[in-house]
Amino acid sequence: MLFLGNIEAKIDVKGRAFLPASFRKMLQSEGFDRLVLRMDVYKDCLTLFPEPVWCAQLASLQAKLNRWNPQHQQILRKYMEDVEIVYLDANGRLLLPKKKLEAAGISTDIKFLGMGNYIEIWKNDGETFMEDEAFREALESIMNDTKEPTP
Repeated sequence: MLFLGNIEAKIDVKGRAFLPASFRKMLQSEGFDRLVLRMDVYKDCLTLFPEPVWCAQLASLQAKLNRWNPQHQQILRKYMEDVEIVYLDANGRLLLPKKKLEAAGISTDIKFLGMGNYIEIWKNDGETFMEDEAFREALESIMNDTKEPTP
């Protein structure tokens, strides 16, 4: 599954938005009808995961947490408290909970950003994520980063 693109949309007065057709088709072709929605951990946007992708991510997190460590349990609780299952309606719309929209600073204009195996939902305010020159420099630095071989 590969979600790609930056697609603008609008939210209606009931909090619904049409999921971009290319994303909808991908979900339908895989037979996924349950999606997991949560606030992003780092940025003011919403993240939307097909349920199997979410389950794999959750399993990865839980594998790193010790069930008997109270701090680890608090981290898991915090991570899970913000999760909601959402479905596409017959017209291909998602109902985005008002509480989540407010938390992400989203009103009516949004953009869906395909992030590979999940989708981000951002307010569409014309801001860029990173200036072009800073992006080029950071990408070059990452791609040129060579790790010393271990003996």
